Amino acid sequence: MAAPRLIAIIGATGAQGIPIVRDLVQSGAYTVRALTRDASHPRFLELQSFSPSSSSSAAVEPIVGTFTSEDDLRATFRGAWGAFVNIDGFNAGEKTEMFWTIRAYEIALEEGVKVFVLGNLDYVYKKGGYKPEFRCGHYDGKGRIGEWILQQNQDNQDRMKAALFTTGPYMEMAISKHTAMPVSVEPSPDTGAPTAVWRLPLLSGAIPFVSLDDCGPYVKWLFDHPTRANGLDLSVAIAHVSAAELSGAFTKVTGRPAQVLADTPLDEYFSKVWPVDPDLPAAYNADPKDPATLSVRQNFTGFWNSFRHSAGNEGVIKRDYALLDEIHPGRIRSAEAFFRREDEKGVRKGLGTLWERVQPDAMAHVLKLSEDSRTGKL
Repeated sequence: MAAPRLIAIIGATGAQGIPIVRDLVQSGAYTVRALTRDASHPRFLELQSFSPSSSSSAAVEPIVGTFTSEDDLRATFRGAWGAFVNIDGFNAGEKTEMFWTIRAYEIALEEGVKVFVLGNLDYVYKKGGYKPEFRCGHYDGKGRIGEWILQQNQDNQDRMKAALFTTGPYMEMAISKHTAMPVSVEPSPDTGAPTAVWRLPLLSGAIPFVSLDDCGPYVKWLFDHPTRANGLDLSVAIAHVSAAELSGAFTKVTGRPAQVLADTPLDEYFSKVWPVDPDLPAAYNADPKDPATLSVRQNFTGFWNSFRHSAGNEGVIKRDYALLDEIHPGRIRSAEAFFRREDEKGVRKGLGTLWERVQPDAMAHVLKLSEDSRTGKL
């Protein structure tokens, strides 16, 4: 049996990174080296608990440092066969993320990495026809550089193959604390019954939700099939989920009433729904005086506008679901299937049913940013 191949990962402790690391190392085909600011962070310790079934030793090596250091990037990539890079745009900001993603690609090439996978998002400003209402910095920053990497790959693929892994909002965000699509439990104005309520400025659009547990199989497939993956933009989602599908699926699984107030105005959303100052920079390390810095309001207006114009897998954001079925036959295919799996998972882990887990005192964090803000680790 061939020795496991080493994958260097930037973004390993993020919501997406954890299941990717888990599935890579538990396959036994890969080991992981992860760049981290803090190797004692609970999320990094969780990574080190993953190991293939044939081994009791940790399969995740830490490199303590930052993606804004060329020396740390070189140390991360040196000797690795593959690389998965997903820089946190809410840390760096659009401009900084673009520069350091370019340098990560270039340094990985220098260091002899053979397969480079970028954690990517849709270039919604371009896909929306370069209209200002679709401008979304944390999407566009990744999308621009994703296109640049595929262009560079035309010249560099004999040295290092490259692919994109394009995701979207995690569906876990709809049942977690402090996200852009928070759920609350409120008395129904008609019956008084406790009801799960989402106030989202979605209108008649649809959200191409992603299941975090599906991310690992997709990324593993890219590394398992480097020739076919080369030059591919693997754009994934569960489905394009409308407001009615979201609330209906929740009720079907939990037996509890649910409602999505999809006509929530953007002004109300920013002032009352999401507890973040909308005039702050969208990235916490971005310079608010820099003209390139978008505010939370500017950034997330484009975010919601892109979904408003993506209903029915048409418009701004599209997915090839037939390709996803081929690559990952066991993928989650509907909001109902996602909620049912989350309900079963919560009961199995002793966290309670899905209904119990969305109660205000029981909701957990899925995003590392919100978790670290709460614990003061930013």
